[in-house]
Amino acid sequence: MSSYDFGYDGPHEECGVFGVYSDGSVDPSYAAYNALLALQHRGQESCGIAVNDRGVISYSKNMGLVTEAFSPEILDRLKGQMSVGHVRYSTAGASVRENAQPLVMRYIKGTLAIAHNGNLTNAYELHKLLAKRGCIFQTTTDTEVIAYMIARERVDAPSIEEAVRRTMPKIHGSFSMVIMSPQKLLAVRDPHGFRPLCIGRINNSYVFASETCALDACGAEFVRDVRPGEIVYVDHSGLHSIYEPPKEKKSLCIFEYIYFARTDSIIDGISVYEARKEAGRLLARQHPVDADMVIGVPESGIDAAIGYSEESGIPFQKGIVKNSYIGRTFIKPSQSEREKSVRIKLNALSTAVRGKRVVMLDDSIVRGTTSARIIKMLKESGAKEVHLRISSPPFLWPCYYGTDIPSKSELIACRHTIDEIGEMNFADSIDFLSLENLPKMLGGKCTGFCDACFSGRYPTPLPENLVSGKKYEYDIPIKRY
Repeated sequence: MSSYDFGYDGPHEECGVFGVYSDGSVDPSYAAYNALLALQHRGQESCGIAVNDRGVISYSKNMGLVTEAFSPEILDRLKGQMSVGHVRYSTAGASVRENAQPLVMRYIKGTLAIAHNGNLTNAYELHKLLAKRGCIFQTTTDTEVIAYMIARERVDAPSIEEAVRRTMPKIHGSFSMVIMSPQKLLAVRDPHGFRPLCIGRINNSYVFASETCALDACGAEFVRDVRPGEIVYVDHSGLHSIYEPPKEKKSLCIFEYIYFARTDSIIDGISVYEARKEAGRLLARQHPVDADMVIGVPESGIDAAIGYSEESGIPFQKGIVKNSYIGRTFIKPSQSEREKSVRIKLNALSTAVRGKRVVMLDDSIVRGTTSARIIKMLKESGAKEVHLRISSPPFLWPCYYGTDIPSKSELIACRHTIDEIGEMNFADSIDFLSLENLPKMLGGKCTGFCDACFSGRYPTPLPENLVSGKKYEYDIPIKRY
């Protein structure tokens, strides 16, 4: 959800990226539009599409949802042979139009368009270095830092892919990017593979996307995932790869499977739907309870609830109704209205839960406010008992790789025991997926993942400014009305 979403308490999405190199059979702007619709769950703050027409790059980007930002008239003006698209939720940089992506920049070798999902852990140091060398920044995003680094390398590098290869060791943290130059389309994934990125094909056209659901939306056939540390690029002669097995351990964000990714996506060979169902099965074995029905909090809690039901034998039913027609700019003018906002987005199905002992599955608890409101709502609708089950371990550590998880002072699990969290949420019992069971939800198929937000085991060294919470010098608030 975006930062404006109805008092929502959970972790926010990151971003979604897309790119297509067309052989003439695919309209790049409409392909990007359809793909971004499929990736909308990854960012609802801003969006954009840039199109390359024989070396001339034009673009359109704006705040809001994809359907709000684009019309057929706009898409018809974006003609070309390549495109990159982006949906954004800001984890670094202010929520203003200037920070919407793709970032399009002109430099000595032509024009670049970059769409980035992730977060650089050394952006602060790189920004200071570039600023001292005279760089003028137009945004407050780490994506602009990446663009400057690539542009500087491109001055002496023989090709854009070589410039990107030289840049990669200098930028640290998470980055899955699609980059469009006048002649080529590139997909890049950081050596740890924190964020997903995949390759698709439509006839002789190639597609890159954050998730496979975007490939389905634009009619592409899945080819494979971009490997951690790999640069894949497309030009007039086809698909090419630059790859050396990285020394770093693979650290795909485990929360992609728990919450971020869409249910119908497959990430690094693992079905998101099956992983979430398995988490529910593990919870049923971990903490069984006598109950009449199992329900899930829409959307990601539903899959775990199905798994819990299958394992426990307790019937799965619909107990919460989600209003799918509320825009992100819903205004809550007072605290009392904010307290009511959960009922505007979610409402209990009273005829289903009245008099019942309910097991409620949700994906996570951050501050604990939303789940408390939902359980209170269920009990006011007549539920006899509500047993809360969370398909992830407790959040104990902030994330520095692009997931908007707040500081430890704001994490409820850092201040209270699990039993206390249950009491604060009006639950008759509560349990989180154990840290030991976390790898089991992936069925032993994942070769490496990052669970630092649960375990505190960060896969990379962290600069002091991140740990201390020091802001970027260039991250100055900009008011927009």
